[in-house]
Amino acid sequence: MSAAGGPRAPGPDPLLVACALRIEQAALRSAGRGPDRGPAGGHTLLRTGMGPSAAERAVGRALGRPGMDRAAVLATGFCAGLVPGMHPGDLVVAEETRDPHGTVPCTGSALLAEALARAAPGRTVHTGALTGSDHVVRGQERAQLRATGAIAVDMESAATLWAATRGGDRPVAAVRVIVDAPEHELVRIGTVRGGISAFRVLRAVLPAFHEWHRSLLLPRR
Repeated sequence: MSAAGGPRAPGPDPLLVACALRIEQAALRSAGRGPDRGPAGGHTLLRTGMGPSAAERAVGRALGRPGMDRAAVLATGFCAGLVPGMHPGDLVVAEETRDPHGTVPCTGSALLAEALARAAPGRTVHTGALTGSDHVVRGQERAQLRATGAIAVDMESAATLWAATRGGDRPVAAVRVIVDAPEHELVRIGTVRGGISAFRVLRAVLPAFHEWHRSLLLPRR
């Protein structure tokens, strides 16, 4: 549908933004009240529920709806940083996601990182491999995942991108906000400073998602 409520004009492919938690959805919804709604009225925001199985099911259903067969998919929300020196509120742009299904390369990661740096000035943007887990990762397990070359971990991004691409190629990306890191582990997202910082950053970066999506619509030379 267009912003005016009429049929969606042919041409621009839609953007599906997927997150897992209500608090992530709340941040993205509050950001979406601004004027930048992206091409053809903006994006579809999907809350998948927590964990890789829930993400896989929800994304599969969403992409099976009419008009979504060519949608770009961006997974977002919070994550755990794996690299010493990371801080809550830092951003992670996946160059690829990894899980037991395999590796999914991401589209336009460098452009997305640049857009995020503009949308969240003063925040560090990290790029690299984002790995998946079916549980919250802490302590020694965090170090073990870092040894594989991953820079961050979450429970839904890899499953989201695998579900998005298993039926064929489409543009995919993953952007996560670090809510805890090796020197900054937390217990509950909503009750400590790191969680509040991550919420504010996630609320600020939606325009960068639209900028990435617009870049996909430009003619290729």
